[in-house]
Amino acid sequence: MIGILFLCAALSVVVTIGIVLSLIPPTVEFFQEVDLGEFLTGTEWAPLFTPPKFGVLPIVAGTLVVTVCAIAIALPFGLGTAVFLSEYARPRIRKWLKPMIEVLAGIPTVVYGYFALKFVSPYVQDLWPIGDPPGVFNALSAGLVMGIMILPMVASLSEDALAAVPAGLREGAYALGSSKFEVASRVSVPAALSGIVAAFVLAVSRAVGETMIVLIAAGGTPNLTWNPGEAMQTMTAFIAAAGTGDLSQGSTGYQTIFAVGSLLFVVTFFMNVFSNRVVRRFREVYE
Repeated sequence: MIGILFLCAALSVVVTIGIVLSLIPPTVEFFQEVDLGEFLTGTEWAPLFTPPKFGVLPIVAGTLVVTVCAIAIALPFGLGTAVFLSEYARPRIRKWLKPMIEVLAGIPTVVYGYFALKFVSPYVQDLWPIGDPPGVFNALSAGLVMGIMILPMVASLSEDALAAVPAGLREGAYALGSSKFEVASRVSVPAALSGIVAAFVLAVSRAVGETMIVLIAAGGTPNLTWNPGEAMQTMTAFIAAAGTGDLSQGSTGYQTIFAVGSLLFVVTFFMNVFSNRVVRRFREVYE
């Protein structure tokens, strides 16, 4: 049994090593043809055109804008939902409400993409407050719907972290005359901070790696701008769009997919390293 459990644990490590090994050779060949400085600092991204442009900043900016829009929805509302379920909701309400929220996580992302395009985008156009309204394809619609998609992840994992806080801490705070809000904000949330931070980083990593929503609703246009009302392309959307095209294996355009994939892997890797350090820094151990 110990051996079987070890194999289960080792599977993720083996898969990660396989991903790295599949990314490295094409990425090395790509950077033998394209300068690394041009790739990281260039402001024009058109690797499949003639002449090709390999500045990755436009799709990195698109990824950041969509992710920021998503976490602006998912983090506050997800944490608020977790606090309500943990501190305020009665057991019967919690029993029904939490599974209903988690249903959102099971909806296919392609459905979310068309929801963003057909339902959210018209409202964004109608309610746009400044200047000309955005087009049908825009980063804000994709980011808002992506936030709805990852909200159950934040809510569920944060609620689990809050539920793990010993009841004695809450009871001691109540004995000192604290209100429910004071117990939630000054006792429960600080005590569960490591789990909440882990939920936040996991949700952000999920948003950075999302493909179908941005592929459908964000526009697919490499655009170096911080205006969420404009059409943009993210790193994952480029990989999906280019990967379905007619690219000859071994060409520079084909290797571009692996270069962008390697950059995305590095970004998510360092996000998880940062998360682990934060979790270890603020972890509370109770006996």
